[in-house]
Amino acid sequence: MGNLVLGIETSCDDTSVALVDIQGNVATIETVSQYEIHSEFGGVYPELASRAHLEAILPVIEKVMAKAEVTPIDLRAIGVTRGPGLMGSLLVGLSTAQALGMAWNIPTYGVNHLRGHIRSVDLEEKRLAYPALVLLVSGGHTLLAYLEDQHSYKLLGITRDDSVGECYDKVARTLGLGMPGGPAIDRMAVAGTAHIKFPRPMIKSGYEFSFSGLKSSVARYVETHAEFDVNDVAAAFVDACLDILSTKVLRGINELKPATLAVVGGVAASPQVRACMQNITEKSGVTLCLPPQKWATDNAAMIAMATWDYIEQGIEADLEPKPNLKLGDA
Repeated sequence: MGNLVLGIETSCDDTSVALVDIQGNVATIETVSQYEIHSEFGGVYPELASRAHLEAILPVIEKVMAKAEVTPIDLRAIGVTRGPGLMGSLLVGLSTAQALGMAWNIPTYGVNHLRGHIRSVDLEEKRLAYPALVLLVSGGHTLLAYLEDQHSYKLLGITRDDSVGECYDKVARTLGLGMPGGPAIDRMAVAGTAHIKFPRPMIKSGYEFSFSGLKSSVARYVETHAEFDVNDVAAAFVDACLDILSTKVLRGINELKPATLAVVGGVAASPQVRACMQNITEKSGVTLCLPPQKWATDNAAMIAMATWDYIEQGIEADLEPKPNLKLGDA
């Protein structure tokens, strides 16, 4: 029986394949971006995404296996994202993984993408101590969860509308900054002053999030201020997002007393988000746990890492695609 998991991630617009052992050591990873395909649309075009996955996935798998000098006999299992994500994109990954599992006689696990993000913090080295508070912020998701241990996931709150990453992207389009929107917004914000007072939706309401009103407020400001400063708008927008996120996180720290705060997902690569969370943990005495930036965005290594949990815990190898899969689901 092999000692590596072949991870496959095709939930959105990146085709990613990786080989990871049970300690989180990444033997190799390859990711094919679809940025040029979708840039003219200002966002991901689902049909084009699934077509691009179909073209890329087998060559990428072959490249990863060859680069690591690995054969099917070296594999313990295949882990593939089954949700949440775009249905067409998920189906490409799932059907490919299932076919390879049958051909190679290797168990194949459908993995929760959100669990993958949480497990990304232990890639290359173990960082997470329990109990842990987890803030997951990405282009498709914003949620806060409490983990008593590695096997438990208690969802505290999710966004009721846009995710914070989606809001970043839409504000970037409003400001004419193109995609990916997050890094562009962050760069502009550094040069601006946050003197514009944008709203903080639901900031006082438990652990639930809402960013749609903030996005709309930025759009209205831009429409009604012909001479607006892009840097200042970006700075004020980022300030509002950080205020919302930090308030919810601090509430969780004060109420639940975690040992660790983990911040995961694509938005966790933001320098401003990282600095904000560093400030919170330093003041509260909680250890901040951040994945290296290369593991913050969607990648197959995190899916492979989560697959080891499925194997150890005896979780059923469900290969049904679930575009709206929740954190508490396997």
